[in-house]
Amino acid sequence: MVASSPSAAEPTPGPSASVRFAHNSERQFALLLDFYGIAWDYEPREFVLEWDRLGAPVQAFRPDFFLPGYDLYIEITTLNQKLVTKKNRKIRQLRALYPGTKIKILYQRDYLNLLVKYGLEEPSQLAEAGLDEIEPQPLNFDVIDD
Repeated sequence: MVASSPSAAEPTPGPSASVRFAHNSERQFALLLDFYGIAWDYEPREFVLEWDRLGAPVQAFRPDFFLPGYDLYIEITTLNQKLVTKKNRKIRQLRALYPGTKIKILYQRDYLNLLVKYGLEEPSQLAEAGLDEIEPQPLNFDVIDD
């Protein structure tokens, strides 16, 4: 039996229907997870990254998704490079302060490739991003970025 893409399926409300997402990319990613039956939580935990001298939190990071079946946090970033650099620094801090916490970043190119591969976006609409000639990578949560 051939699996159909999310866009070809009859829409059935999944967990994503009841969540208010900060960005459309998060909503689309949640729809993809719903379609494939991957359990997820949206922004379930805030990691404190920096404290003041009295011990009060002054900087924190809240990853977009937690996938309990993989014990993995996912951060989606479709932002400009300056903001991506800040986010990468926060991820490095999180890994240093919370060893053993698994987190994967989906950069803009990764995210757009997922949209094309899983039928959530037509490749022609993404031609200006240069993705039509790139083979999308598989959806793989077992590989963690370092």
